[in-house]
Amino acid sequence: MSRPGRIIRLWQGLGPHLLPFASATSERLPMARLLRLALFQISCGMAAVLLVGTLNRVMIVELHVPAWLVASMVALPLVFAPARALIGYKSDTYKSLLGWKRVPYLWLGTIIQFGGLAMMPFALLVLSGDTWAEPWAGQMAAAIAFLMTGAGMHMVQTVGLALATDLTPRDQQPNVVAMLSAMQLVGMVLSALVFGALLADFSQLRLIQVVQGAAALTLVLNLVAAWQQEVRDPSRTAPGDAPEPGFIEAFRALRRSGPWNRRLLGAGLGTAGFTMQDVLLEPYGGQILGLSVGATTALSALLAGGAVLGFLRAARRLGQGLDPHMVAGHGALFGIAGFTVVIFSGAIGSGALFAAGVALIGFGAGLFGHATLTACMAAAPADKVGLALGVWGAVQASAAGGAIALGGALRDLLSSLAEAGALGEGLAQAATGYVGIYLIEIALLFVTLAVVGPLVRGRGLPNAHHAAGLAGPAPV
Repeated sequence: MSRPGRIIRLWQGLGPHLLPFASATSERLPMARLLRLALFQISCGMAAVLLVGTLNRVMIVELHVPAWLVASMVALPLVFAPARALIGYKSDTYKSLLGWKRVPYLWLGTIIQFGGLAMMPFALLVLSGDTWAEPWAGQMAAAIAFLMTGAGMHMVQTVGLALATDLTPRDQQPNVVAMLSAMQLVGMVLSALVFGALLADFSQLRLIQVVQGAAALTLVLNLVAAWQQEVRDPSRTAPGDAPEPGFIEAFRALRRSGPWNRRLLGAGLGTAGFTMQDVLLEPYGGQILGLSVGATTALSALLAGGAVLGFLRAARRLGQGLDPHMVAGHGALFGIAGFTVVIFSGAIGSGALFAAGVALIGFGAGLFGHATLTACMAAAPADKVGLALGVWGAVQASAAGGAIALGGALRDLLSSLAEAGALGEGLAQAATGYVGIYLIEIALLFVTLAVVGPLVRGRGLPNAHHAAGLAGPAPV
């Protein structure tokens, strides 16, 4: 047999456990079309790296903006997060004479995200105080830029994932959504590497070029992603059809279908436990370990890379029939180990140990995020999958926003108390504020284990349900 023939036979012989997203494709949504649709997740991952990675480090270290103000700015986009459930519901029931439900919302979100990114670098320069403008002007401009970017991201992600579920058979929807979530992490890895290289020699002009280049690329990626994905069907969406149930009514029906309070509480607590340090890891590396801008930005790539591996591992374990809530618990345990390693890395001044801890945190977050998303998708009634997706996203994003804002404020408070000697002579050091946040996150992840535990097996999903590829809603 020729060498090309042997290679083909080798690929054909690979099992699904080595290709966890191979079953995500279908006749209606082949791999080429699915990968093109996934470009909207690449643009969202790029914006996420800018917001919670590169820009927060630049603002704190290079532009000397207080950490509490940076954390508040980064958390501002997540004020829009609770609206994700409403956006998903509205895009499900939108009436358009053009025959589109998802595309109008997808493009509106793209324009809003582009506008926020386009004005952001100038707003940050004003915020730093390096201009004649009053301080409030910089704060206002930066707040608007961050809010627009975050609002656009939430709209694009929610509607894009809903569009993907429209194009996918019911039994393959969880795999497609998980694959698209992993693509966002791939976008974060690639973007972090590129931004780190471009900002290695930092200057204000280079910052403007990088952020506005990302804004332009957002338009291109999302346009290509949405091109000819949704079929126009005026007969389905024209006004005059039977009225849809209201949002509150639909949400109440979803809650009655199972233990959604506990399921969403676990997702929120775990997300808070993983994200409270989002604006602190890079400053921690720069201030405590003396890492450069390029090196700390690369941490975002390491964090996202670990999360991608976590997604792949979760896909394999769920395919083998493991309960998704059990997988979520494993993710929390990896997160606890990761934060412990990060704390010790600062104590001994080891950059390599710090990188290992960041990778563990990312891996645990990937396991946890994939598992909780899959649990919500699989437990949702067939006519409320989009709503369930929006509710999960709203809870996750809201928890992340609150945790990020609280983390920055608590870090500043603990640091000021430590420097003033209020916490004792042994804690009068720069690392105290950071370590305090990491310890709080460890505690949150332990609480998450207690909340998620009762959902495992018996109240979760049966093995047969997993073996069928999460083919439909399980009894809860």
